Amino acid sequence: MSAPTLSIAAATPWYRSRWPWILMAGPAFVVVGGVYLTWLAVSTSDGLVADDYYKRGMAINRTLARNEYSTRAGMTADVRIDASGAVRVVVTRTDNVAETAGDLRLRIVHPTRAGQDRETSLVRDASGAFVGHVDPAGEGRRYVVVGTDAWRLTGVATLGGATDVRLTAADRAE
Repeated sequence: MSAPTLSIAAATPWYRSRWPWILMAGPAFVVVGGVYLTWLAVSTSDGLVADDYYKRGMAINRTLARNEYSTRAGMTADVRIDASGAVRVVVTRTDNVAETAGDLRLRIVHPTRAGQDRETSLVRDASGAFVGHVDPAGEGRRYVVVGTDAWRLTGVATLGGATDVRLTAADRAE
């Protein structure tokens, strides 16, 4: 019988083999994805979370009282918003009480992004209408809120170019 022969293969370093790289690829992808998600969380804002949620909750009764006042008074508001941002609001009431507000607040509210909300104060002109200017709010569906500390009217408008919207006390938005 002859003696068995041993063949010694040339040993290759581990980094020349593909299996260690395949096994390390999974954890490497997880680390890169975690770094990306951390950057994304820090660099973007979550506009839906309010810091003053308790105060907002307490203000609900005041908001409901303002809505009820406008319903009892039978109020309506015709709002015209030009493409340039010029605003004209005509407020009418069915209870025959003259509107005494010196100025009016207009809010154009984006449904999901608070950063795209617009707000301005309107003043009465010689014709009795309230006029002012608001920065363009972009195109699309928005909530329109007009009111004072005593009353408020809300409605929904689709902005784009010149927009006309009639707000009535029966509308409920925001």
